[in-house]
Parts: sequence; C-alpha cells; structure tokens
Amino acid sequence: MQRQLRQLIPALATSDGAGVKIRRSLGQSQQARLDPFLMLDEFNSESRDDYIGGFPSHPHRGFETVTYMLEGHMLHEDHMGNRGDLKSGDVQWMTAGRGIIHSEMPQQEEGRMRGFQMWLNLPAAEKMKPANYRDIPASDIPVAKLGNGGQVNVIAGSVTVNGETLNGPIQGLSTEPRYWDVQLPAGASFEQALPKGLNAFVYVFEGDLTIGEPPRPVERGAAGILSDGDEITLTAGDGGARALVLAGKPIREPIAQYGPFVMNTSEEIEQAINDYRAGTLAG
Repeated sequence: MQRQLRQLIPALATSDGAGVKIRRSLGQSQQARLDPFLMLDEFNSESRDDYIGGFPSHPHRGFETVTYMLEGHMLHEDHMGNRGDLKSGDVQWMTAGRGIIHSEMPQQEEGRMRGFQMWLNLPAAEKMKPANYRDIPASDIPVAKLGNGGQVNVIAGSVTVNGETLNGPIQGLSTEPRYWDVQLPAGASFEQALPKGLNAFVYVFEGDLTIGEPPRPVERGAAGILSDGDEITLTAGDGGARALVLAGKPIREPIAQYGPFVMNTSEEIEQAINDYRAGTLAG
C-alpha cells in the first residue's frame, strides 16, 4: 500500500543558539510533531553573520540529536571532554540520555554552512541512560546508486536497490529510525519499502517532488507528513529534487518539554531544571 501525502508543514524562518538563522518545520509548535520526531531544523547560508555565533554550551536531557552537515565545518565539545569535528557529509548521532552539556561552534569564518539538526525522542525507559554520541564520517555512509542517475545516502536503516541491501551505520535503536538523503534528477522516481506502522515524513530541500499515487506535490522548504503504508514513491519535478526521508517507530508516551529537556511529566522537567542548576544534570 502506497503512502500518501497527509499534511504539509512549511518551514518557518527563525533563529536558535547565538543567533544562528534556521528554518524549522517539525517542532515549530508542540502540535507540529510526528512521534517519535520532535524537531527538524535546516541551516543554509553563505553569510557568516547567519551562523558565526554557533551554539554555545547548552544542556539536553531525554532525547537524541542528529546533526547532518552538507557543507561547512562545526566543532562539537561536551562536558565529558569529548571533541568531534563535523565536516561536509558527516553525521553526529548524539544520545543525551540523562544529560549532556555541549556546544557546536563553526570552524570557518566564511563560506557556506549547510545542514540539518533533527531531534528524536527516547522512550521513558531510555531517557535517563548515560549520554553517548557517535561521529560518523561521510566515508562510512553508504550510497545507493539508482539506475535513473539518482542516489540515496543511507544514514539510518536500510535501502534495497536492484536486489542489493545497503545498511546505514545507525541500526538497532528502539525507535527503528530510517534516515535517507534522496537525490533525484528531473522526472526520476525512487520507490522503496517502508514498513507499515512506522511514522514517516519527507523534507524537500532542493527542487520539488510528488509523493504517492495519485501524486501530490511537495515544494522546497516543506515537510510532507505521510499516511501509513508499506511503500513510498517519490518523483522529482522538472528541476530534479533532493529530500530527506525520515521514519521511525512511534513511542506513544506523554511528552513534557521545556526547551532542551524532553521528558514524560512536568515533575521530571522540574527535576531536570533543578539538576542543571545544581550541576548534577549529567551525573
């Protein structure tokens, strides 16, 4: 059964961190979520003033952050003394768990900074586990070549093309995430199985495309929320298209959020705030 376009969420221009200009689709309000996804931000600018302030030290608890750099160079540092460079094509998959205090700062004075940050919720049983993160270089992300000239960068989950299955570096998480970067030339299509029961959306960041049958359009800068089904079909418009496909197993638990803290109850949020003030957030 083909997944169809159910809802469009146009990204809104806003800022975060120390004045970094972004476009936010999921997460622009508490109603604009798709369990287990909490937020998706796109950053894309050649002007240093739009990104140079970066994201100075800030806390997180209760979810995962995934940063995908298309162009540019950011440095991650955290309270545990970890450091990691994110360069073009690299991914960082960070599990905040019980708590982490980190910064993400530009390592360039000019040129384009372009990429995404996605927030992925954790179930209650995992919200207080130890923090962890994984830096994934572009060379470790498999690329599925499509017969029509397109390609898919497989960050999480798997993609099968011409009988060959490519497994992304992120596997085995409880939310069963799929994270694909799909690039299509003009008029080309991408068809892929996407198990029933997973929530899924598509974010178009170059060109435009159509989804499903009958086809419905999604333009650049919009997230398209999909209906349930077991297959997805994307078809690029006349200028080609590039889009993120994200899917995950819904958690179906209450969400209590206060900025960078995402828990299940208001009492847990109060505890997170108190822990942060007391310097014990990260344990």
